[in-house]
Amino acid sequence: MKMFAAAGLALSAIAFGVGTSAWSPANAQAQAATAKLCDNPRQMDGFKTCANLEKAKAEGAFVLYSTDPEQGQVKLLAAFNKMFPEIKTSYVRLQAGALYAKVLSERQAKSYLVDVIQISDMGMILDFQRRGGFRQYISPQMDAFKPEYKSKPEGFWTWGSIIMAGIAYNPNNVSAAEAPKTWQDLLDPKWKDAINVKVSNSGLQHGVWYVLKPILGLEYFKKFAENKPRAFDSYVQQYGRLVDGQDKIIMGAQYSGYIEFKAKGAPLAFVFPETGVPAVSETYGIVQDGPHPNAAELFMDWFLAPVGQQALADALLLHSPRADVPPPGGGVALKDMKLLFPADWDAFEKDRPDFAKEWDRIVGARR
Repeated sequence: MKMFAAAGLALSAIAFGVGTSAWSPANAQAQAATAKLCDNPRQMDGFKTCANLEKAKAEGAFVLYSTDPEQGQVKLLAAFNKMFPEIKTSYVRLQAGALYAKVLSERQAKSYLVDVIQISDMGMILDFQRRGGFRQYISPQMDAFKPEYKSKPEGFWTWGSIIMAGIAYNPNNVSAAEAPKTWQDLLDPKWKDAINVKVSNSGLQHGVWYVLKPILGLEYFKKFAENKPRAFDSYVQQYGRLVDGQDKIIMGAQYSGYIEFKAKGAPLAFVFPETGVPAVSETYGIVQDGPHPNAAELFMDWFLAPVGQQALADALLLHSPRADVPPPGGGVALKDMKLLFPADWDAFEKDRPDFAKEWDRIVGARR
């Protein structure tokens, strides 16, 4: 398995125009009018597929762009490669904003390098669909996903997992009695210079901001800024700093990261505030004009089936949107959480520039 190195790109790249006639909203609309499930899906080991297996194997490669940590990506793609050893896998990992800017920059340059993209920011997903960036493919797995978990018309993108954010702390450094129980508790001056968050490129951090702002008010975040939170690219860095004692609290702590570190024996505790926990999706779709179209279809059918969703839970400890896939080991089930999703994804998309500007100010990245 190979990971491609990728430099971070400015979010202004999201404003790039479409660089090819094939990559256009008009062509996407025409395609949607004729797309349908194949007549005879092929039974594989644990799933059905409409992909041409022989052509997928002949392509011999598959490239995924994703926001998930490298170690988990390796495990997920290794599970797919174990079933299909003829298909070599590779990936690029960046935060949502940088990843989206990268793929738009490539497409403007007519450089088609990626087969499937996963982004944790639905605003970017909707923008990419409007640009004609996704190729519609109706997987045999579509019926297992709720209507709100897939594109309209279906086949352009589908939620691959649901991620949620709460509060985390190290009980060796913060007692249960003094630990924050609510989002408002994070405003206590005793947490000054002791909280970490994610950078503004994070789709999950945007979700935290977006759903808590109407509940707690913009004044909440202004006061939160007074505690001088530090921002990091990955939950691996965030939890590492908690374990090492460099920070005491994570605001908007990714729950899958907590499960991962806790399973390794790290001294951690997780708080589900009574207000609820912000949640967003990690959304997957086949990219138009990708280099390995048949391998992309095969991967999506495998990934969206219980066998692939279980591989995701094992590799990245993420919750599946499917009702027939159990939560990752040691994790609380979705039905037992009070999840706070953005009510309007279009509004969520439009909010991103304001969020990025304000969040950068909160963490000291912008003056």
